[in-house]
Amino acid sequence: MKRIGIMFGKEFSAYFNSPIAYVLLVVFLVFQGWWFFWFRPFFVIEAAEMREFFGILPFVFLFVIPAMSMRLWAEERRTGTIEVLLTLPLNDHEVILGKFLASVAFLAVALALTFPIYLVVSYVGSPDPGPIVASYLAALLVGAAYLSIGLFASALTKNQIVAFILALVACLALFLVGYATQLSGLLTETLTNVLSYIGLGVHYESMSRGVIDSRDVVYYLSIIGLFLFLNARVLAGRNLT
Repeated sequence: MKRIGIMFGKEFSAYFNSPIAYVLLVVFLVFQGWWFFWFRPFFVIEAAEMREFFGILPFVFLFVIPAMSMRLWAEERRTGTIEVLLTLPLNDHEVILGKFLASVAFLAVALALTFPIYLVVSYVGSPDPGPIVASYLAALLVGAAYLSIGLFASALTKNQIVAFILALVACLALFLVGYATQLSGLLTETLTNVLSYIGLGVHYESMSRGVIDSRDVVYYLSIIGLFLFLNARVLAGRNLT
C-alpha cells in the first residue's frame, strides 16, 4: 500500500503541475454551469432538482476523461520514462493502481467543485438529497470506468491523440450498446438483455434515479477490474520484449 501511495502522490501532483488539468477543470465547470442554468434553464422549470445536470454528465465525461487519461502511459512511452519506471522496485499492479487512483481522485476533485450548484438548488428550494447523493456516486463510478478504459488505451500507444480517440470510441461504444439493442427490435430477448447489462448507460440511469443497487456497483467494479487487468497484460507484454 505504501508503494501504491507513493505512485499515487506522484501522479496526483502531476495533474496539478500541468496547465492542461486546469483547462479541463475550467471547461468542465463552465460547461456544466452553462448547461444547467442557461441551456436547460433551471430557474424556468421551477423544480429543485439536478436531473438535467447529471443527465448530461456521462456524455461530457466522454470527452473530458479521455483527455484526463491520455497522457498516463502515452507520455511515459513518448519520453522513454516508462523504461525507468518499470525498473523501479514497484510491481506493475502497484504502478497501475497508483496511476488509476490518482486519476479517480482528480475526477473526484472536479465533481466536488460542482457542489456550489447544489448549494444554489438548495437555496431556492428543498431538493431530495437521496437522488443527488446517488447521482454523484453514479457519476464517480461511470467516470472511474471511463478512466480504466482510458488508462488501457493510453498503454497501447505513445501518441496521446491516438490514446484519446481510442478511449473516446471505446467509452462511447460501451455506453451506448445497451440503448442500441432497445432501438433495433431485431435481436432475441436474451441477447438484448445481455447487451443491455453490458451497457454503461443503463446502470448509470438506474443509479441516478436514486436507487443504489449492488448489481450496478458490482458491474462498474467489474469493468474497472477488467480494463486494469488488460492494462497489466499490456505492460507484461512490453516487459517480455
